[in-house]
Amino acid sequence: MRFIGALIFGLLTGQSALACGADTDCMIGERHYRIAMPDGHADGEQIPAILFAHGYKGSAANVMKNGSLRGLATDLGAALIAVKSDGPGWEVPNNPRDPGTDGAAEFAYFDAVLADAVDRFDIDAARVMATGFSSGGMMIWNLACARPGDYAGFAPVAGTFWLKPPAACAQPATNIIHIHGDADKTVPLLGRVIGPTKQGEVPAALKMYSDTGDFGPAQSAQYDGLACEEQTNPSGAMLEFCMFSGGHSFRTEHVRHAWDRLTTAGKL
Repeated sequence: MRFIGALIFGLLTGQSALACGADTDCMIGERHYRIAMPDGHADGEQIPAILFAHGYKGSAANVMKNGSLRGLATDLGAALIAVKSDGPGWEVPNNPRDPGTDGAAEFAYFDAVLADAVDRFDIDAARVMATGFSSGGMMIWNLACARPGDYAGFAPVAGTFWLKPPAACAQPATNIIHIHGDADKTVPLLGRVIGPTKQGEVPAALKMYSDTGDFGPAQSAQYDGLACEEQTNPSGAMLEFCMFSGGHSFRTEHVRHAWDRLTTAGKL
């Protein structure tokens, strides 16, 4: 009986160690992410996902406490994947914590998270939108530049490259919807100096991507609370810049806007 009891305990302990979700870390080496499946999800049903990168000093656990974001994911029938930086902020090129990094460690982490989530959960790898706020938006711009083919689209909010954009990004060009407050003083549209580096200028990032992605002329469009400039390229990729009236703030409806735009264009 003692042997059987020990065996059962060992099996349960192993299952507990493997289990993860919205309230428990999914381990990736020494790092982790969290995931919430939409309410009513049935096992085996392939669903899309929103991958969210937190801002400076944020966490995957706190992202999961955002009821509005969780509710949006459920409304869309999507999983919410919350990633976590290895420290207070994301280690991308020219960042204040490690200006000399090439971002390779972060890209490898995102590769591992996406592969793990697709392997362990019912995630459709072809229908994942990556988004993030502030420092997380900076991470998303770098991810879009380095891994354009791994996600259906990218929606950085209030964040861009540190210092300056790279000369070019990996090809083919992907779908990017950048959203920013017109009175943002924390991450101004033209950036500001922080420590040994500087936040990049949003217009410079958009111009670089427009040029290297062969995007056509911008067309103006108005949505609920958003004034946008929209471009497409010969391959049908989308590059959009949308401004709202306000400062450095995150609004769930902006994630919905990006999702709706990508869905309408047949990207999700």
